[in-house]
Amino acid sequence: MAKVSAVEIRVGNLLEWDKRVWRVLKCYHVHVGGRGGAFMQVEMKDIEAGTKTNQRFRTEDKVERTFVDQRDMEYLYQDGDDYVFMDKQSYEQITLGADFLEGQSGYLLPNTQVQINFHNNRAIGVQLPPSVILTVADTEPGIKNASATNSFKSATMETGMIVQVPPFINQGEKIKINTDDGSYMERA
Repeated sequence: MAKVSAVEIRVGNLLEWDKRVWRVLKCYHVHVGGRGGAFMQVEMKDIEAGTKTNQRFRTEDKVERTFVDQRDMEYLYQDGDDYVFMDKQSYEQITLGADFLEGQSGYLLPNTQVQINFHNNRAIGVQLPPSVILTVADTEPGIKNASATNSFKSATMETGMIVQVPPFINQGEKIKINTDDGSYMERA
């Protein structure tokens, strides 16, 4: 196991905290002005019990990352509520349920390269690439010359995921999305 700084925690990481192994579901860096220092707000799920908790780590805190066997895998297809992945080395296929992915399924298109973490030969987490490129399936018509604005509109991606995008984005365009927080990054 290795200790990492709290600011290095990312969605999909596995942490050992309170004598249990937890998978990070959401993490936000929060900086409050004035006296309070910055901290990481982390939502995590116990991989054994399935319980969730929210924990704050100060930015200077060190957290134990659990040793896991990380395997490079490729997402193949969805079969009902199950998602099928293939190990790129052995070509072995594994099936993971939608509840296991917990909100990460909206980023998956066939042939997406992911890392699946195994602990004691059991899949315990999926680590997505830092960003993915998806096509806008449905959104309101774009506004011409609306490049310098801080207003956003909802757009439904080809995977069914909803992302807030700038008003100049139109249906059919490909956009880059941050997989940590689901935010729009840029046109692809």
